[in-house]
Formats: sequence, structure tokens, C-alpha cells
Amino acid sequence: MKRSAILMLLVGIVISSCNLPTNGQSDSQIATAAALTVQAAINVTPPARPTSDVPTVVGVTPTYSQPLITVEDVTNCRSGPGVNYERVIQITAGQQVKVIGIYPPSYWIVSTTAGDCWVNAVYATPMGSVQAVPTVTEPPTPEGKPPAAPTFPKNGWNYFCFGSGDMEVSFTWNDNADNETGYRILRNGAAIAELPVNSVTFSDKIILLSGQSATYQIEAYNLIGFTRSSVVTLTC
Repeated sequence: MKRSAILMLLVGIVISSCNLPTNGQSDSQIATAAALTVQAAINVTPPARPTSDVPTVVGVTPTYSQPLITVEDVTNCRSGPGVNYERVIQITAGQQVKVIGIYPPSYWIVSTTAGDCWVNAVYATPMGSVQAVPTVTEPPTPEGKPPAAPTFPKNGWNYFCFGSGDMEVSFTWNDNADNETGYRILRNGAAIAELPVNSVTFSDKIILLSGQSATYQIEAYNLIGFTRSSVVTLTC
């Protein structure tokens, strides 16, 4: 807008100058000077925009942090996604382990000193860039059959109830399997311990008041499934 006004003013000056008397200058000289003046006005560089009006684009660099998990209690890390897989190591409470994969929706695959293993996501708290870890596939379904069930020999258990309300019990069973991954001890239907292959003994101590009862079973398991002993019921 300002440039147009200046241009019009200069054109007016040039036209007026053409009507003024000259001192020895020819009409062509006057016209040439006027044309140069107009051209100079056209070529005037407009003022630069204030730098404050120019937006600045700042590149954002994505950040990455090591994907990890922690557990609140001692947690089994197994060779596959399920309790019938062999326990590789136990992760202690508060320990941080590196996540190397995910098996949606229930398992993290982690790297430990005993090797890579699977942790149930129910017991784990993730941190870091876990969204960057790859998804893995489930190991192939194994072939075979569950192990033979353990059996109790005569006098396969002994227990004693203390007046303080404590009970101590010990078990001995027959290892009838040759393909077990390990054994579990079930108390009142819940697993309380895992034992290695070929185990045949276990001892326990619990609070059991007079008149109360507890049940026990021995479970043999492998990748195919599990079998259990008969139920033993103990009453103080």
C-alpha cells in the first residue's frame, strides 16, 4: 500500500516536471531522469518482517528408555507361557529385569542370568519403553502325555500338632513318572511349593488350631499336563 502511494507521488512529480521550464535540458533528458527515478522507486526492497512474527519450528527428538519389569513378590520365570513349563529362575521382589519381548496379553519375555524366560504379566509392573519390544509367538505345542501320578506308600505322611496351634507334617511319595518337569505341593487346593524332577519328600509347618483341618496333594506336571495324588486330610 505504501509502495503504491510512493509510486503515484513520483509519477506526479515526473509529470509536473515535464511542464516546467528547463535550463538547457532536452525533453528526452528529463524523461530519462524521470524514468530512472520511477524504476528506483519500484525496486525499493520492502522492510523485512520482524523476526518475532516468524514462527520457529523446533525438531522433537524421540526419547527411548530401557524396557524393564519389576515384581512385588518372588515370582517364577518359566521356559514358556504357563505353569506347566519348567521354572528357569525366580525373580525377587523389587528386582529389575530387562524385557525383550511380549506375548499378548499375559506374558513378558525377559532376560535373566539364567537365560531368557516368561513372566506372567499379572505379577509384573512394566517401565520404560515397553511399547518398543517385539511381539513373540507361543512355543509349539509339545507332544506326549502327562506324567504318571505320584502315590503314597504306607505311612507316606507323618504330622504332629503342638499346643501352640502349630502343625508339622512330612510327606514321602512314590515317583512313578519318567517324564515329569517337576512336582508341586498343594495345600487346601493351592500350590505352595515347586520341587524339581525326581523329588519324593516334602515337609511343611503351618498354624492349625485344635479342630481345624488341612488337605494336601502331590502334583506331577510337564508341558502336556499334570496328575495328582490322592488327597490327604490332616486334623488337629
